[in-house]
Amino acid sequence: MAFGIDRAELNAWKAAVSRGETAFLTHYWYDPRFPQFRTVTKVGNADYERLAKWCRDNGLNPKYIHARSMFPHFDLLGAKQKEILIKEKLFLHLERFGLNQE
Repeated sequence: MAFGIDRAELNAWKAAVSRGETAFLTHYWYDPRFPQFRTVTKVGNADYERLAKWCRDNGLNPKYIHARSMFPHFDLLGAKQKEILIKEKLFLHLERFGLNQE
């Protein structure tokens, strides 16, 4: 379940993904399987091959892409999430969700 974003942000992410852009959406999140994490960044791209290449280029296994029909995405958690957000210069994501303090 996603928290801390509004419908406009979600719709902007979906629109970018649909256009074949690699888009990032960070939000608060809770999953009992991963209680140590409180945020996730969804990296999406409707072009599955482009998303798979992005994963490989960033040392991530494309096997873990959530192959949703309209919005394929890879979930970033923990240290790799922070590393990628810094690499992509998404500093507002880090600040907004307190990831620059971890």
